[in-house]
Amino acid sequence: MDTQAFDVVIIGAGIAGATAAAALSPTHKVALVEAEEAAGFHSTGRSAAIWILNYGPPDVHFLTGASRAFFENPPPGFSDTPLLRRRAVLYLAPEDQKADFEEFMAGAESVRVVSEATVKSLVPALRPGYLAAAAMEDDAFDMDVAAIHQGFLRQLRAAGGILALRSRAGRIERRDGTWQIETASGATFQAPVLVNAAGAWGDLVAEIAGVAPLGLTPCRRTAAIIDPSPHNAENWPMMMDIGHTWYARPEARTRLMVTPADQTPSFPHDIQPDELDVAIGIDRMQQALDIEVRRVEHAWAGLRTFTRDGSLAFGWDRTAPGFFWNVGQGGYGIQTSPAAGRLVADLVAGRDPGPAAAILAAIDPGRNPPTEPALNPKQRE
Repeated sequence: MDTQAFDVVIIGAGIAGATAAAALSPTHKVALVEAEEAAGFHSTGRSAAIWILNYGPPDVHFLTGASRAFFENPPPGFSDTPLLRRRAVLYLAPEDQKADFEEFMAGAESVRVVSEATVKSLVPALRPGYLAAAAMEDDAFDMDVAAIHQGFLRQLRAAGGILALRSRAGRIERRDGTWQIETASGATFQAPVLVNAAGAWGDLVAEIAGVAPLGLTPCRRTAAIIDPSPHNAENWPMMMDIGHTWYARPEARTRLMVTPADQTPSFPHDIQPDELDVAIGIDRMQQALDIEVRRVEHAWAGLRTFTRDGSLAFGWDRTAPGFFWNVGQGGYGIQTSPAAGRLVADLVAGRDPGPAAAILAAIDPGRNPPTEPALNPKQRE
């Protein structure tokens, strides 16, 4: 078999692996190893991403804010197209969510209360009587997921790193201070450092390597595309109820993407949409918006993988030398990607992570003993 030696081998070429590889490759010889025929086939390739500062736990909030400047001014040659498009976010609260709304506003940053008249002017389809309160986060934006992901892969290749597709790990062993990763392609990759960026497959990769799993929970998220005619939704804000039971956002200029914001625990596989969840998402949307849905044009699902407490898991395993965790991104992987990749690279390389040191305790992979029960999906929000 062909054996190739590297400084770092990263398993998983989604956004987590791609950003870490891009950030490490200027100073390390890096191999990014991916089981599928295309990088980002699962969660990254199915993400309808929008940058929202007030989304996720504190560690995610920090990395989201720290990533903003990169998205606004990417390095030369990173992408041929803009990475973002401004789009505000409307937080809608019916009467039974007023207490949740007040709690959200107490901790929100750069969010302002708006009137029902303002919401109606922005989204003419709003049903009378639905709203008890509303707020707007003006400074959010859509993200071009494909351009962002490919930009990081381009950085990896430009620095001399390699992307090995169709290379599912079959055996992972540590021998003489080096990780040996034998793949289905017949190639063996070896390095003193193995970064586990396998997303929903993160615990499975760990088990193959003889490392104790963290107790990751992949959760299904379902989405559907509908035609909101006769409304023109191109410039509508993203809309979500404050209880996070549904959200909708413009898609492909004339369409609307709708989801029940489901987080159904699953297992690592090529996840498919559930028809009931599609129907639930549309029904919840229609309670707020007067839109007749004649048919679902397209539906899909992706996996969002969470740790037990919902925070990220970046860091060295406490018992397996040279094994680094880069998992638990949930639904936050794209919006945190530049800062997350830099942080992972700094920790792997032994560099000072700067201000990000403030979140290291929260994202330490060893913070959750395996005996702790996993949180249910609602608690993770």
